[in-house]
Amino acid sequence: QVQLVESGGGSVQAGGSLRLSCTASGNIDRINTMGWYRQAPGKQRELVATKIDGGSTNYADFVMGRFTISRDNHNNAVWLQMNSLKPDDTAIYYCNAEGILYGSGRYSTSNYWGRGTQVTVFS
Repeated sequence: QVQLVESGGGSVQAGGSLRLSCTASGNIDRINTMGWYRQAPGKQRELVATKIDGGSTNYADFVMGRFTISRDNHNNAVWLQMNSLKPDDTAIYYCNAEGILYGSGRYSTSNYWGRGTQVTVFS
């Protein structure tokens, strides 16, 4: 089993910055993809950014260079640096991990989610 714990959400004025953190725990040897999604009230959950272990990074169009995703593969951690925040960025942000190689040698293609952290941007 994998547990993801997020932190770093909060309230910030438009134009401000926040840094979200997420750490995965469990008998994990390697995580293929870690990333961030968000869900605003009344809307579907949407991708913000993902980063493949040793590979590419993918950002949603609305990020437009404002957010940066980074990973520490050794410690199974991922961060999302968010700058130039807008009120439209207000949402619950969820950490995601997909493709888990466990210490036992078993590989799972399952998706795992954190409980989310609230980001509120006021004008």
